[in-house]
Amino acid sequence: MRVHNKSCRRSIHCILPPHVLRNLAQNGSPSQRARALRTLSADNTLRTLRAAAPLRKGTIGRVPRGAIQAGDYKQRTIFDSRAAQTVPGEIVRTESGAAGADPAVNEAFDGLGATFDFYWSVFERNSIDDEGLPLNATVHFGQDYDNAFWDGERMVFGDGDQELFKRFTSSLDVIGHELTHGVTEDEAGLIYQFQPGALNESVSDIFGSLVKQFAKKQDAKTADWLIGSELLTKNVNGVALRSMKAPGTAFDDPVLGKDPQPSHMENFVHTFEDNGGVHINSGIPNHAFFLLATNIGGNAWEKPGRIWYETLRDGHLKPNTGFKRFSRLTLATAQRLYGASGIEAKAVIDAWARVGLKIG
Repeated sequence: MRVHNKSCRRSIHCILPPHVLRNLAQNGSPSQRARALRTLSADNTLRTLRAAAPLRKGTIGRVPRGAIQAGDYKQRTIFDSRAAQTVPGEIVRTESGAAGADPAVNEAFDGLGATFDFYWSVFERNSIDDEGLPLNATVHFGQDYDNAFWDGERMVFGDGDQELFKRFTSSLDVIGHELTHGVTEDEAGLIYQFQPGALNESVSDIFGSLVKQFAKKQDAKTADWLIGSELLTKNVNGVALRSMKAPGTAFDDPVLGKDPQPSHMENFVHTFEDNGGVHINSGIPNHAFFLLATNIGGNAWEKPGRIWYETLRDGHLKPNTGFKRFSRLTLATAQRLYGASGIEAKAVIDAWARVGLKIG
């Protein structure tokens, strides 16, 4: 864990990009537009509150790293907002409780556990902060709330509107994505704007996908490399929120619009919206990781995942790091871990070159 002052960089991290909600507010039916506007309003307020919140790093309830012997110690608590925009809500399941009838509660509980298991089993990381942070989540947030987010202390899930979006607990990679924002905040504190913010989003997409691949025992070739494939209803012309394999192809819908993600630097989107396009330009490093993982082959969480994870922990990774510096750090990490002339380093160079970043 890297210790630094993150108070100026903390932001609410939502899985559904604001450009999708704006398209919905413009193109949807009256009821869909109203829901989108409510979600956008809530998200904007949450971002403001999150930016002003002091950093809370207490140790109550945490378990020292050395106390875990088999990586099976989890501290999960699920709360229920019961359609109110309040957190945390009422406790409905704890580590000692059994699965109940509410699928959102069970999915949130299992998703937190799968993410914990991934980070412990693959990287020996003791929860999000590597210090045994208890994992909390709130379900049924708001009425028809079309989003899920990490607020720095917990996961919060909306139920979706059921016309375009299903409940947001249904996607394991979304849960892994949002919790990884906590890992990135803890290790690197990447500024949530422009290229550093796009890297922040990309890291969450990458490790969210790896959480799903690890849980499903999928290798790089058999994984779908989609983010949020479970969220879209049959009314949407699309397969997911984002595609790491083919950025820009996840959806093309008359209401939600067309997936705007580029896969190459020549199509980099210059914008001040969405914190400088953090959910858009993340497609470029996403695609670089996909190319690296499929080039190396095998389980993507092993060598490719290790390279990205160790880069995230590298002291040379500054909060304002952009794509070029990050790509060079991944190469340095690959060379340090696997040798300067190894196939891994060559694969890193090739992956970045194919998205328009020449580093070797």
